[in-house]
Amino acid sequence: MENSTKVLATAFAAALTSTAAYADCGEISITEMDWASSAVVTHVADFLMTNGYGCTVKRVPSSTTPAMTSMAETGEPDILTELWVNSSPIYSELRDSGKLVELADVLSDGGVEAWWIPAYLAEKHPELRTIEGILANPDLVGGQFHDCPSGWACDVVDNNVLKALDAKAKGLERFQHGSGETLATAIAAAYQDKAPWFGYYWAPTSVLGKYPMVQVDLGPFDQEIHSCNGNPDCPTPGVSPFPVAKVVTAVTPNLPKREPEVTAFLSKMSFSNEQMGAVLAWQDDNNASYEEAAAYFLSTYKDTWASWLDDAARGKLSALLD
Repeated sequence: MENSTKVLATAFAAALTSTAAYADCGEISITEMDWASSAVVTHVADFLMTNGYGCTVKRVPSSTTPAMTSMAETGEPDILTELWVNSSPIYSELRDSGKLVELADVLSDGGVEAWWIPAYLAEKHPELRTIEGILANPDLVGGQFHDCPSGWACDVVDNNVLKALDAKAKGLERFQHGSGETLATAIAAAYQDKAPWFGYYWAPTSVLGKYPMVQVDLGPFDQEIHSCNGNPDCPTPGVSPFPVAKVVTAVTPNLPKREPEVTAFLSKMSFSNEQMGAVLAWQDDNNASYEEAAAYFLSTYKDTWASWLDDAARGKLSALLD
């Protein structure tokens, strides 16, 4: 990591220490999930709650279902920072019964799963922006669809869509990667050589933060078709893109009463996929920690996070906004 980056991280750490004396709120517990974007959200929220609102923040390592269950049954943790609603079957029930409160779309664009081609390929061959254009010109994408590993949910969905398209007969072979790492490596290798590439990936990720990709248009989303495509034994596979996943921050029902200012801040905290992808790409390139990635976000997107704060919190953090 460059020296300037180390200085940046140190400066933010020093600011955390120097302003933590503001005791405007009590102890707040927040999830620290086991994937990159959520961990960055947690560290950004931790820093701003500690330094802007005077909270004592306790980070709780967890994963989605255990965190929701604990929140509903014990009232802890107070904050679930990045909840992917479509992969959390009990979420709607807990929200509707008042056991947790949804505050904001923490990823403003939602979580995106899609079929992609590199931006350089889309610029050179704009016809490849649609699935019809790809099937009419399979050689331009190397005659191959790069798919996610066996056992992932996308494995079943993608395979059914390819069947519905009769892709193999039209010159498009499915190549299933053995891991997420090799799928990412395939994109990096294609970019290095400006080679053809077509396949599945998701955002926000460091990969799409580094390598601009263009979504291939599969037509309108159809819930009935997509639901069937998720079944390995779907009798009638069809063509539908993935839905955009709603990704939210949720809190316990007592937090808005206990800490209204912090709740108002969390209700505004939202990251675009472009911002998060850029932060994750920077983290990967610099072999940085989540705390350092949060510092990078805070130094790079000051106007964004300043808009989340009330005047008092903004004043406490004014030195970092200059």
